[in-house]
Amino acid sequence: MIVYDWLIVGAGIAGCTAAESLARRTSGRVLVVERRDHIGGNCHDRRNGEGLWVQDYGPHVLHTSSVRVFDYVSRFATLNDYVHRVRARVRGIDVPFPICIDTLEKLWNVELTALQMDRMLNDRRVAVGEVRNARDVVVSQVGVELYELFFRGYTQKQWGVPPEALDPEVTGRIPVRLDRDTRYFTDVHQGIPVGGFTEMMSRMLAHPRIEVLEGTDLADVVDSVRFDRMIYTGRLDDFFDRVHGALPYRCVEFEHTDLDVSRYQDAGVVNFPGDEPYTRVTEFKHMYLLDHQHTSVCFEHPGEGQEPCYPILSGESRELARRYRQEADRQKSVRFVGRLAEYRYLNMDQAIASALDTVDDLLGD
Repeated sequence: MIVYDWLIVGAGIAGCTAAESLARRTSGRVLVVERRDHIGGNCHDRRNGEGLWVQDYGPHVLHTSSVRVFDYVSRFATLNDYVHRVRARVRGIDVPFPICIDTLEKLWNVELTALQMDRMLNDRRVAVGEVRNARDVVVSQVGVELYELFFRGYTQKQWGVPPEALDPEVTGRIPVRLDRDTRYFTDVHQGIPVGGFTEMMSRMLAHPRIEVLEGTDLADVVDSVRFDRMIYTGRLDDFFDRVHGALPYRCVEFEHTDLDVSRYQDAGVVNFPGDEPYTRVTEFKHMYLLDHQHTSVCFEHPGEGQEPCYPILSGESRELARRYRQEADRQKSVRFVGRLAEYRYLNMDQAIASALDTVDDLLGD
């Protein structure tokens, strides 16, 4: 039986961060098992046969204001100069999203100052008292008309349930700006690793005391290797054989298409909150700053597939997750890290920070 000091389940960004940190900061041997046939988790990217960059699981942009996270990432990659800007197609035109002055000027064919925009929104805001769900958040900020145009349809398609059934934080993460800032993220640092996410994480796993087994699940090795401690990044409920029932995760079908045009749309991501069967379209060459005669796009169709992407946050799911976390707290030799294992909507930098904090805690720092 092969002996390891650490077993990492999952080679996404959280698992790679944990594995690298443990190998570098200890003298222990680290085994990483990944059930897919590639590393990188949902951040996995590659060049296709045309030489075009593709992210197989939809758009990912690294953005952070954390000095620690940025310094850590900089050990393995340099971010390019891409600034993420999203458009939303409403009433047949593409407008900046999140909502800002430029959005309303283009949508309503008016000229606005910040004060005029605030007054206009104030006339439309709905007093909801206690904010109880995702709809309440939006109508209390921008009113019913903009909620219907930008949020209701998109949220329904994205999560498969009405906004009234979702926690406030689902839409509360999206700001409304009384200025002309059309960036989607306002963090100090943002961009795509030069050479891609997969190459960055390959460097993270290149330590001589790290061994990686792709196409391998936890069940495949649990009886054939010995380890002292485990960091688990998969579905929280799967670890416990769904003893309390299945936690709801939203899945997405990614429809990739190569096109014989130099550009398909004017932004890396365009949201479609209307009746279209997809929620958004990504054109990756914007994000990788790639000059190419052809392009590659991805249409996202949320549904009930096999690959979990997002925890569906509601009062019921939070209670179920709480029960699983109680089970997790009783595991003396296992830590649960990352979006799926923590059942939290973590951005990439938050997943990195969680893994770094977990290693600090394990090593007593």
